[in-house]
Amino acid sequence: MRVIRLPKGPTITFRVQQYCLIRDVVSQLKRPNMYASQFQNPPLLVLNNFNKDAMHMKLMATMFQNMFPSINVHTVKLNRIRRCVLLNYDPETNMIDLRHYSIKVVPAGMSRSVKKLLKTKVPNLSRYTDVSEYFTNAGALSESEPEQDGPHNEINLPQSIGSRGNMAAEKSAIRLVEIGPRIQFQLVKIEEGVCSGDIIYHQYVKKSEDEIAAAKLAREKKTSAKERRRNKQKMNVLKKKELKEKHKEKSLEGMQMKNQQEGNMDNDESEEVSKAVNVDDEDEDDAEYYRQEVGEEPEQGLFQKRTQLKRKKQHESEGNLKRFKGRKKKSVPASHRDKRTIGIARPPTHKASFKVKKSRSASKSSRKGRR
Repeated sequence: MRVIRLPKGPTITFRVQQYCLIRDVVSQLKRPNMYASQFQNPPLLVLNNFNKDAMHMKLMATMFQNMFPSINVHTVKLNRIRRCVLLNYDPETNMIDLRHYSIKVVPAGMSRSVKKLLKTKVPNLSRYTDVSEYFTNAGALSESEPEQDGPHNEINLPQSIGSRGNMAAEKSAIRLVEIGPRIQFQLVKIEEGVCSGDIIYHQYVKKSEDEIAAAKLAREKKTSAKERRRNKQKMNVLKKKELKEKHKEKSLEGMQMKNQQEGNMDNDESEEVSKAVNVDDEDEDDAEYYRQEVGEEPEQGLFQKRTQLKRKKQHESEGNLKRFKGRKKKSVPASHRDKRTIGIARPPTHKASFKVKKSRSASKSSRKGRR
């Protein structure tokens, strides 16, 4: 178990020998005193046998005191003190015992019958003819739990407490009910920093001055090497950021060049449209000139054929330029290719066969010739 004071230390390391959980402690109590409102305020810290002159004892006591808020005795309100934490140091075994109690204040000097009347539940008085019999007949009450109050826990309250019967300047008894947990631990070592640094105290290991100086030198070398690695990592991070910025600038320049090229292409298209408009205007000018010179209307389609030929030549030139811009040719699927290039044989053509009938005289003459 480690107790650390942030942000610079020291660090106290303990070895836990025994412990017991809250549920285990509460399950052993006959009448546990557990309620939620007692955890709204910090507990009262009590240190026992920590008043030695040893440096590690003073440091432990200071660390435990700083774990809980300080209490001003003159301004504290007793209603807010509902719990108590006890730390007891055993010098023979060097063990520290931690106990956690709930504080209960009850009025002292009263019989059990009077205390029952002070509670919210009214006792059953049907067996008595008079109220005085209830107070005088103490044998009728249960005395299974004897009172443990005495001079060791009875005080005169300086302030009134919220529980019934506890008034200021009246005698009341203070009872402690354990609510857990229980921990028994032992001090092992104390380090100067946060889990690092010079070892101020060690329970088992004792070193000479030379060994302490060598350990300190090795630790300084380790911290310097760590600092160098850290600086190197920072330089690498800065270099990566610079490369990233340069790459970003290059990508932005490429995007600007691309936008300029697209703008030039748009200008070329607008020029083509303007050229087509100019050709139409020229056709109209030629038709007007023909009317003025000849005095007749030109034939229909006389000047349109010339403009159509110009447009056709322009489109052909543009198509040739686009064709040879370095684009890859698309592969034509096999289904669209010419069958002759694939090598598919054409279906055979059947020749028509005709049989010629010979006359009887011709057949006879042929037979005689054979003979």
